[in-house]
Amino acid sequence: MTHTLTRSLLPFFIIWITFSGLLSACSGKMTDNDEHNLAMASLDQMPIEMQNAPITVKQAYQFAAANPDVMKGIPCYCGCGSMGHTSNYSCYVSSVDGDGKVNYDNHALGCSICVDITQDTMRLLKQGKSVSDIRATVDQTYAQYGPSNMP
Repeated sequence: MTHTLTRSLLPFFIIWITFSGLLSACSGKMTDNDEHNLAMASLDQMPIEMQNAPITVKQAYQFAAANPDVMKGIPCYCGCGSMGHTSNYSCYVSSVDGDGKVNYDNHALGCSICVDITQDTMRLLKQGKSVSDIRATVDQTYAQYGPSNMP
């Protein structure tokens, strides 16, 4: 009886093992060892309106806050230079105090050009592009929308 039960369960066991292996192989999670893993700021430190924004906007705020060295080298073309913005970073972060507390600008919550530029920056960084290459791509892609907020 036990031998018959084992034989009848064997196909299910094989399917279960195969399916489990496929799930773990297809998880698609990036690890800390992934060379293109992007630094992202924690959402729980952001104002509620950023936490409740669409995913691409959330990601843009998280990326901008965590990567000022990159984002200060990327221009914006939405016309925000007249607001005093000096780079795409300014669309997300208005200041950082002496203790490192980030003060967020809500401009990018309603500006798809700002968010698109940041999403393009993230994608190009993952492809291994340099900040100067990314800036050239942004200049070429977005100059049609208005003046750059960077010299």
